[in-house]
Amino acid sequence: MSEIKIKFMPVGIMPTNCYIIHRQGMNEAIVIDPGAEADKINDYLTANGLTCKGILLTHGHFDHITGATGLVEATKAPVYAHEVEAALLNDPDLNASSMIRGRYSLVPDVLIKDQEILELASLAIKVIHTPGHTAGGVCYYLDEAKVLFSGDTLFHGDIGRSDLPTGNGQRLVESIVNKLMVLDDEVVVYPGHEESTTIGYERDNNMYIRM
Repeated sequence: MSEIKIKFMPVGIMPTNCYIIHRQGMNEAIVIDPGAEADKINDYLTANGLTCKGILLTHGHFDHITGATGLVEATKAPVYAHEVEAALLNDPDLNASSMIRGRYSLVPDVLIKDQEILELASLAIKVIHTPGHTAGGVCYYLDEAKVLFSGDTLFHGDIGRSDLPTGNGQRLVESIVNKLMVLDDEVVVYPGHEESTTIGYERDNNMYIRM
């Protein structure tokens, strides 16, 4: 199979890491966490001859989802989110958009489950449910490329916050230790904010995991 290409695109005021993934030489792609700037994301897809086959959300906070509606309008692609996250996505108070004087809500098209394998754009994407940052937070793992898209669950030297609605700090650490630290050291972690890391680096250096 041809190489998997990953485009990193910071969007929004936070900024949030949006990722566009496709197989080299093929014209289908997926988009992970279109947090804002739908036009910017769609312009990249169009300029590179890519058709979006799925919009995958790691969780429902406003800074990861507010570009989704515009991207759906432009691409007609379905939105995927964990089944537990549907209520948060649809409630501006839970998804924190009301905190920035916005009232954004979203109804996902496809509800996904832990350990499910999504077959999209010639990619096999494993869903890993990692509750803690939110109750329905997930990471997406591509075993072929040894890459993990961790949303706000795991960062370089840090973990996500757990003080927003449906968050739970103990569950977050348990999710990381029990579900992510079982991956190989060389797996590259692409988080929802800031720079990438690896499972091996976090296993050895992340104080929350070492504790």
